[in-house]
Amino acid sequence: MTHEAEITAQALRAWPLPSVSDESDKDARGRVFVVAAGAEVAGATLLTAVAALRAGAGKLQIGAPRSLATALALAVPEARVIPGAETADGELSPEAAETFARSLARSGAAVIGPGMLDEAAAGELTLRLLQTDGPALVVDAAAMLGLARDPGRAHRRAGEMVLTPHAGEMAALTGCSKAEVAAEPLAAARAAAARFKAVVVLKGATTLVVSPDGKAWRRDGGQAGLATSGSGDVLAGVIAGLLARGAAPAQAAAWAVLLHAEAGARLRRRLGRVGFLARELLDELAPTLDALDRPVA
Repeated sequence: MTHEAEITAQALRAWPLPSVSDESDKDARGRVFVVAAGAEVAGATLLTAVAALRAGAGKLQIGAPRSLATALALAVPEARVIPGAETADGELSPEAAETFARSLARSGAAVIGPGMLDEAAAGELTLRLLQTDGPALVVDAAAMLGLARDPGRAHRRAGEMVLTPHAGEMAALTGCSKAEVAAEPLAAARAAAARFKAVVVLKGATTLVVSPDGKAWRRDGGQAGLATSGSGDVLAGVIAGLLARGAAPAQAAAWAVLLHAEAGARLRRRLGRVGFLARELLDELAPTLDALDRPVA
């Protein structure tokens, strides 16, 4: 298997998301559980959480460091915020996994990693969450690095995890250099997908989505404007929102990549090639999704 299928609107309309009828309630669209970053990058949590709702998830919960919980509850009034144990630096500690286990088990999808800075704590927290009963999990940024230390613990969620690395993070996951990843991105993504038994979204000017069995999809035509702080947090939230609605991991990833790209294209037409903000992507997600995935009449 050497070729990737192209991620286009036409291709994804032939791979439709679970339908949402006008009579459905919020429970039918699922709950997303976002595991929050610390205060220094609390905005990443907000971007991820709101993106999940913009992708159509019906309910939202956030597991936050205890000292940050009230502020996040006010910043995201749509969410129930659950305080968890934190480190001396204000990041979630691995012990928070026990507090979050019940909420995780009742969710349709979860996301961990956006904005997290403490790689050791984030990695161990992720590994503990993977050992609890729960839904498909989107793992981003610092949270992925714990998987590289002990990939076997990730296999309990085989086929139910989505990793979202850029080239540097992929190098850390696979033990390759960043230059080697850049030279053979598809091979690197397939190696990581097989090693962790996860769907891998390798982000870049060309973004690849690879399933554990090696099947691959490609989205070309990167935009400079999307290479901005918080853009990846939005993408992680969209994947989680689509998972909560019932999409399979590879399907959620492919749809999210297209929605993210098309939201960026809308902003480029309206604001310019560069300079738009990750938070501005949020307001473009719902109309972009509506245009691509209109409900059946």
